[in-house]
Amino acid sequence: MAVYYASSPVVRTRSATPLTPDIGRIAPIGYSTGHKATKDVGHARTYFNPARQQLYNRFSHGDWSSSNHANYHMSDRERSFAERLRADAWRAVKETDHRTRNRQADVTKRLGERVEDIDFWKKELVNECRAMENEIENLKEHKRILEKAYMDTNNPLHIAEECLLHREKRQGIDMVHDDVERSLSKEVLIIKNCQERMRKVLQRAHAQLKLDRAALHEMEKDAKDKHHAHHLDDRMHQLRNTSMGIGYHPGIENVDNTISVPHTWVKFTQNNILRSQKERAASERLRGEIDACLRACANEMWNVFNHVNNSFNMRIRESTDARNKLQAHLNRTMQEVFDMEKNIELLRKAIHDKEAPMKVAQTRLDERCRRQNVELCNDPVMRTLQKEVNEIRESVRYLKEKLRQSEISLARLMKTKSTLEHDISVKENSLSIDSKACMGMRKGFPMDPKVGPIFNMPLAQI
Repeated sequence: MAVYYASSPVVRTRSATPLTPDIGRIAPIGYSTGHKATKDVGHARTYFNPARQQLYNRFSHGDWSSSNHANYHMSDRERSFAERLRADAWRAVKETDHRTRNRQADVTKRLGERVEDIDFWKKELVNECRAMENEIENLKEHKRILEKAYMDTNNPLHIAEECLLHREKRQGIDMVHDDVERSLSKEVLIIKNCQERMRKVLQRAHAQLKLDRAALHEMEKDAKDKHHAHHLDDRMHQLRNTSMGIGYHPGIENVDNTISVPHTWVKFTQNNILRSQKERAASERLRGEIDACLRACANEMWNVFNHVNNSFNMRIRESTDARNKLQAHLNRTMQEVFDMEKNIELLRKAIHDKEAPMKVAQTRLDERCRRQNVELCNDPVMRTLQKEVNEIRESVRYLKEKLRQSEISLARLMKTKSTLEHDISVKENSLSIDSKACMGMRKGFPMDPKVGPIFNMPLAQI
């Protein structure tokens, strides 16, 4: 409005205006007042007309009235325009305020709905995460029990193989393919089959745990993002015009860094939950398979174990007369076998102990090869390291040769022991093997005193 008043057509001017008649036309020709003529026409002056003996003015009364009416009309027009402008401005203020309030209320409402949606899906994710964590713990417990059972099968297998090995020491006519030998072979086969089944189930459990943890990781990541978004949107939902921390951010409305729409946003979370539910169902089925595998293997191993013991008892009763003649020779021969086995273990340990020095020497050589320029010097250290590697390699070769000779010696000892046993009563030898070597290990079923027999191990509930 100030613009209009600043450019008003009504301008107060000096008395000499463009409407003032030319001075030359007012003054008579040749008129002189006795004073020096002036050229200043900046002010309206009155001139004495000697012809009429009166003052001569520049404007008429009509001009004066017309000027006043023109000012009245201009004032009315400008005031009317100003009134209309004020009315339009007030209406614009009310409309924009109403529209702004409605839009802000709509945004606040949508923020509240968004916070509720985020809170709902966050709770769904949290519940599914807890269910998945429980399932992972259950599966880990089943896997631990299965691993323990798998390890516990090594002892019965070792005993069965040892029994077969001991019975191979029989000589002469007693080297018969009797029911004991068939039962022991069947026991070894059954235990190995059980181990293979357990191993496959363990591999599946290990893979399933990876899938469960991957699904749980995705849900935890999604829940964390939703927790952050829930906190942010809830804070924005509580934000008001009088809140602290609000300010201008020019151009922010043109920034679009979104990567999803409501449909894909919901679909993403639903897919994570569905994936978790699918993996949980697979994990529950796998736990059932683990329990079934444990029970089946336990029953099979227990049955074959009893059958082998019964066969041994029958065979012992048949070979009772051959017990005393074999005792001394068996003890000495078995002691040497035991010492040779220890010697072999010692040699293997010695070979294994050479790995660390070899790694150190080769690592030193490898790192020193990374020296630059003239520093790549074939100094005494380099030559010593090379010599050290060669010496360790030669030591390992020598130890392996001794190990090979020791293994050959062990086999020869076993053969010598069999030859010695052949010189004694065959029946005594067979009875000693069956009653002491074999049945001595099989008096009680192999068990871990901290856990109990493999067949009585507590199983986790599905």
